[in-house]
Amino acid sequence: MNYWLLKTEPDCYNWSEMLTDKKTEWDGIHNYQARNFMREMKKGDKAFFYHTGGERRIMGIVEIIKEAYPDPEDERWTWVDVKMLKGLERPIGLRELKEHPGFPPDMKLFKQGRLSVVPIEKQEWNLILSL
Repeated sequence: MNYWLLKTEPDCYNWSEMLTDKKTEWDGIHNYQARNFMREMKKGDKAFFYHTGGERRIMGIVEIIKEAYPDPEDERWTWVDVKMLKGLERPIGLRELKEHPGFPPDMKLFKQGRLSVVPIEKQEWNLILSL
């Protein structure tokens, strides 16, 4: 199993909507590296649901339920389907992660801050869950 972090602008699609919808297509990714990461996703992989913009915080956990398939309007891009698993006891902010001594300074979330799909190492995943 692989672990990911999926970013969304809360004014486009937010955790409250995910709680209502229970599942959704993860679409709108128009960056080649993020698209390539999405193509690596497997059914059953887990991902953190992350609000970008002014919030910059992890809100909950989703699961990949349908592997990569082409955007129906432009086959260069890829979608995956996700379902809601659970919210976190509290949102975990980017600043808290950056200040925590357990996270490496070269963590992809820190190094590629504008990338909307980021792989998360298993030890990073477990440390985030422990917070």
